[in-house]
Amino acid sequence: MYFSTDYETHADAITELFASTFTASEGAEEGALIGALARRLIAETPTEDLRVVTAWEDGALLGGIFFTRLTYEGDPRKVFMMAPVAVATLHQGKGIGQRLIAHGLDALRQEGVDIAVIYGDPAFYGRVGFKPVSEADLPAPQPLNQPQGWIAQSLTDAPLTPLAGPARCVAAFDDPALW
Repeated sequence: MYFSTDYETHADAITELFASTFTASEGAEEGALIGALARRLIAETPTEDLRVVTAWEDGALLGGIFFTRLTYEGDPRKVFMMAPVAVATLHQGKGIGQRLIAHGLDALRQEGVDIAVIYGDPAFYGRVGFKPVSEADLPAPQPLNQPQGWIAQSLTDAPLTPLAGPARCVAAFDDPALW
């Protein structure tokens, strides 16, 4: 398995991966929503605000992960949100997602990102170092339907301390239906 950050060349394959994976796990409506989100992230997000990491083996796309910038008006730290994350249905349960996440977080660390956040399953993402945070300590850019899924980790030696908001996300994520 190898990792790639070339998302423009593989935009269609990446979009299809997210649409099909979320359709299989959450239904057609969610698959269409997340597939459209992936396409918008690739097409509309400035490169300085977007990181995409994909996992490949023998020419097949196994998984992908998006990282997008979150900006906190009153805080200079660099923050990226990790979402969405997908592993092809036939390849789930093999540790690909955890390796993909670890690789992506290491790349963010190397470029000086301070904090990574995700809005997801605390049980799963807790295995890769994410811990629950309150919206008071780390404001979300939109109201959260499931606040227990707002989790984060420091990517530096510094402890995770509150961020001064308000928070702003990239345009593709600025939709209450995603939160």
